[in-house]
Amino acid sequence: MLIVGFPARELATNCWVVAPDGGRHCVVIDPGVGVADRVRTTLREHDLQLAAVLLTHGHLDHTFDAAEICGAYGVAAYLHPADRSQLTDPARGLGVPTGVPLFGRTNFAEPAEVSDLADGLRLELADLDITVTGSPGHTPGSVLFGMRDGQSPVCFSGDTLFAGSIGRMDLPGGSEETMARTLAEVVWPLPDDTVVHPGHGPSTTMATERATNPYLLQRTSR
Repeated sequence: MLIVGFPARELATNCWVVAPDGGRHCVVIDPGVGVADRVRTTLREHDLQLAAVLLTHGHLDHTFDAAEICGAYGVAAYLHPADRSQLTDPARGLGVPTGVPLFGRTNFAEPAEVSDLADGLRLELADLDITVTGSPGHTPGSVLFGMRDGQSPVCFSGDTLFAGSIGRMDLPGGSEETMARTLAEVVWPLPDDTVVHPGHGPSTTMATERATNPYLLQRTSR
């Protein structure tokens, strides 16, 4: 599997380009602020055609360039409906007044086509078999995207799980109680050999996080 990751211009949000080995199509996960040019370059370098844009949740630092990229390649964005309103009104997910400039922009629009994600949904895109698992807590519509790289499981965790940390829960729609359930019932059971590619920071494995992540240990020991 080809996995190319790079940070966005603002808040170092990880954007991921993912394609099967030898494949001609790919998906883009979480295109944040100012990544559109890097996405285009990556697709040209690897001779890839974009099949879809996948969004782990609705926060603007993960969706900022989604409409531009979807429009340029004529593809749909996939997002859980609980976070969809943030595409046109991202301020509501950040706890700031509507109309306040965000990363230099005041007007926001959805991609032309937005498809709903749901817990347990299975997507077949770009010759990839993708499982969608609801992981609310950071936002109501947060999800994990699961794939396989050969025999190894891969998880794109957005802002649910980081290397050594978890996503914040103090923004509108965030919930400590809900995150605790997600960590115990969704994240903790992931296999040790799962490679986790988060929304910020370095990649990790579930074996490492299960042994060392203080937030994960604290919340699953209650």
